[in-house]
Amino acid sequence: MTSILTYTFKNLPSTSKWALRFSVRPLSCSSQLRAAPAAQTKSKKTLAKPNVKNVVVVDGVRIPFLLSGTLYKDLMPHDLARAALLGLLHRTSVPKDVVDYIIFGTVIQEVKTSNVAREAALGAGFSDKTPAHTVTMACISANQAMTTGVGLIASGQYDVVVAGGVELMSDVPIRHSRKMRKMMLDLNKAKTLGQRLSLISKFRLNFLSPELPAVAEFSTNETMGHSADRLAAAFAISRPEQDEYALRSHSLAKKAQDEGLLSDVIPFKVPGKDTVTKDNGIRPSSLEQMAKLKPAFIKPYGTVTAANSSFLTDGASAVLIMAEEKALAMGYKPKAYLRDFVYVSQDPKDQLLLGPAYATPKVLEKAGLTMNDVDAFEFHEAFSGQILANFKAMDSDWFAQNYMGRKAKVGLPPLEKFNTWGGSLSLGHPFGATGCRLVMAAANRLRKEGGQYALVAACAAGGQGHAMIVEAYPK
Repeated sequence: MTSILTYTFKNLPSTSKWALRFSVRPLSCSSQLRAAPAAQTKSKKTLAKPNVKNVVVVDGVRIPFLLSGTLYKDLMPHDLARAALLGLLHRTSVPKDVVDYIIFGTVIQEVKTSNVAREAALGAGFSDKTPAHTVTMACISANQAMTTGVGLIASGQYDVVVAGGVELMSDVPIRHSRKMRKMMLDLNKAKTLGQRLSLISKFRLNFLSPELPAVAEFSTNETMGHSADRLAAAFAISRPEQDEYALRSHSLAKKAQDEGLLSDVIPFKVPGKDTVTKDNGIRPSSLEQMAKLKPAFIKPYGTVTAANSSFLTDGASAVLIMAEEKALAMGYKPKAYLRDFVYVSQDPKDQLLLGPAYATPKVLEKAGLTMNDVDAFEFHEAFSGQILANFKAMDSDWFAQNYMGRKAKVGLPPLEKFNTWGGSLSLGHPFGATGCRLVMAAANRLRKEGGQYALVAACAAGGQGHAMIVEAYPK
């Protein structure tokens, strides 16, 4: 298969809509900062399916997403997850004994609490009779937690599920080298002094070199940032375009934060420290300041920098998912329906971050919708270059035909509907928790703007991706 890096956009017309919109004329951040016009409800069809239970999200919360190494650095992952669960209980007043099942997503597991969902649930006061399990699917772990809950409810197994996610990048496991681990295990098995001395005699100083975790693909040994830089080059995404998109994300996030639109954020009293009330990674700068930063991965000519990448983040989120009839019977007014969803996977070398481009047309086709039917888009922003590369792929007939086996492109999401309250570049990206943030942002935007359908999409390590349709609950 000819590499996408050497072939893809040599064959695209230089006057594509994307090129005209983003390359020739830079993104106008100032125009995007204006409040998006309220979507006009068009009496669209509902996506309810016959003989299938409607699944609703009643509400969701998240503790503030913080830069790793800041106020959460002395905590453990289950502390953050417990805070999200307690916040959800407080927000919804759902009785703990009504919850049938709890699912959390996480990526870099703390070995002491490998099933962090269970430890957090017990810590939050849920009954020890309430089962809980933890899933991992890289950056779409919380998405997997939610859709697992949807499946449990739709199949009639349960009525009430709490789904969430957590990540604590401030304290990741750092292992001894394999040689040191082997020696320590062998020493533990040694039965005589002679055996112990024989093992110790084989010790070398290089055994002490630690194994540090890296955001890298096991199959390719390439860091995600390096892959993002190659992807940006393959799709001809310039450094100024990436910086301008990042500035847009931070500016919109700051505006949403100042206007109180990020209503899913709950205060969290950090033990022994201050109460945290808002995300601390939102940092609108200027294109001039951003241009001064050096490439972070491919040096010296790369285009991905700290300013146009998502940052390592600590945080947790949780949502309350129910069968619609159960929610109504308990007196709740749900925020949204969780409708069709898909998972995709592709080449982890050259298409690592193109999950949204592959998942979007599939989920729209499954739901019987088009891009024009969608009132709000919430895409995970791993890197500016990743978002803009997905835009180009989505707006390319050639890419659709040659890589996706489709007859035509799905088209571009309009910027006035896209991540208008900021995204992962600015709000932060705790790997295991972002999915719930995306769904709640979609649900809250639909209620605020009067739209009916939102599309949530995200890429993930391993060349995987996810997309889901969120439908506003009738007012």
